[in-house]
Amino acid sequence: MQLISSQMTGYIERASWIRKMFEEGIRLKKEFGEDNVHDFSLGNPDLPPPSTIKEALAELAEQADQPFFLGYMPNFGYPDVRTRLAEEVSKEQGVNVPAECLVITCGAAGALNSVFRAVLEPGDEILTPAPFFVEYGFYADNHSATLKPIPSKPLTFELDLEAIDAAINDKTRVVLINSPNNPTGAVYSREQLDALAAILEKHNAQRERPIYILSDEPYRFLAFDDVNVPSLLDVYTYSIVCSSFSKNLSMAGERIGYALVNPAIKGKEPLIGSIIMANRILGFVNAPALAQKLLGKALGSSVDISIYDARRKAMAAVLDHAGFKYTMPKGAFYFFPEAPGGDDVKFCALLQEEKILAVPGSGFGCPGYFRLAFCVGEDIILRAKDAFARAMKAHSER
Repeated sequence: MQLISSQMTGYIERASWIRKMFEEGIRLKKEFGEDNVHDFSLGNPDLPPPSTIKEALAELAEQADQPFFLGYMPNFGYPDVRTRLAEEVSKEQGVNVPAECLVITCGAAGALNSVFRAVLEPGDEILTPAPFFVEYGFYADNHSATLKPIPSKPLTFELDLEAIDAAINDKTRVVLINSPNNPTGAVYSREQLDALAAILEKHNAQRERPIYILSDEPYRFLAFDDVNVPSLLDVYTYSIVCSSFSKNLSMAGERIGYALVNPAIKGKEPLIGSIIMANRILGFVNAPALAQKLLGKALGSSVDISIYDARRKAMAAVLDHAGFKYTMPKGAFYFFPEAPGGDDVKFCALLQEEKILAVPGSGFGCPGYFRLAFCVGEDIILRAKDAFARAMKAHSER
């Protein structure tokens, strides 16, 4: 008896790497003890939320007996939170953002799906640099579109602009970028974004439907060494930003984010209205009421980014000691080293023998590499030093 669709069966198989590592981590920790397993598989922010969240929770608890305290609100979110968010986003992006250009969503994932529903026709193509966040393919399928990965420059993971230009055709509707990037930690420079915009403007001159750049920015606040994360809004007119507060406020489970339509788009009102409508009809309806209220009081605060930076440096020292090749991440909380021998699946199995959990690059559309998440305690990273060295030695002897 077939209980689920064949499409969903395929989805489960495609998403199996991270799930597999998660389940294997549970097994290994149970067998060998948590302190003896080095789990770098999940990008789950472990730092506690900033104190503003705790203070806001206490304040909001006193208001919980008010009528409609957690009731429905407009599909775009609470107007006062939207206004406060517009003020903060204007500072971050360096562009004046009216509140009307924002839709508060169920995380960046809800924002991406709402935007896709608003702009895509069945059969449209979404170009994205590889490696890429594994869920992108599922989101494209949700809206009868096709995700078309474009390999990035090896090791540095900069945009391959010539390849992107060559891949554009009549079906191209969106170029989806993620900077700082999961899984590589790369940050696209202003020069790269300017060049990408020039390519798309060249193609737009011959089209009735513009190509959008959709910028997925949940790691915008996690940039190191004074690296600047450029704003797309003054680079390319047909740009839409999707972001969340999962990382900088450690609110991943609260599912709170936003979609931001570039104020420079002429006649943007139907586009904004379509994203609001999509937010509703996709079943999100609105972002969670309590999360919105918390956000309104916590905007402008952040977890201590210096802790992630210290972990980044610790992980680099561990990888250097073992002799891995990698590019130092400029943002996010991931390393994406080369897999010795080129077989990422085989090498991750070898790491697992040393009780190190990593995700093969094949799971992100980029075989030959593997991902390590350093959103874990620095002690866990340092404790893995000898295990990484043993894995590298074991590989060289096979």
